[in-house]
Amino acid sequence: MSAVVLDVRIETTINGEPRVAEDVWPGESLLYVLRERFGLYGSKNACEQGECGSCSVYLDGALVCACLVLGGQAGGRSVTTVEGVDADAVQKAFVEAGAVQCGFCTPGLVVAAHELLQRVPHPTDGEIREALAGNVCRCTGYGTIIAAVHMAAGR
Repeated sequence: MSAVVLDVRIETTINGEPRVAEDVWPGESLLYVLRERFGLYGSKNACEQGECGSCSVYLDGALVCACLVLGGQAGGRSVTTVEGVDADAVQKAFVEAGAVQCGFCTPGLVVAAHELLQRVPHPTDGEIREALAGNVCRCTGYGTIIAAVHMAAGR
């Protein structure tokens, strides 16, 4: 006898707006739901193992890798993606410091830097390195990224 998999309905708040996704397969990741069901393409799908940080989002205010969270776990909760983060200073600093190359890691780095600056308005190099440790960039090296976070902190 085969098991019957019932699709689920997810009611959540994304970037401050109530959203509903119908017929979601229970195994879909939050990242998949954000990108494919809600058209929010800012969070990137790179490793699907929570190792690179490219899919970082806030879930009820906590920084998480959306690839490791089931979409159904967002039901009744609040999700904030890079599109919804008020991170203009961080984004501008990344551009000005040259911390953006291919851009694949940038959304996750921006969200993680935003989270750090909310907690620690003027972080040290060590605090920045610790906060961004879950994010992998293969293009820039991290010197420009650290400089960008310092630049954003000064604004």
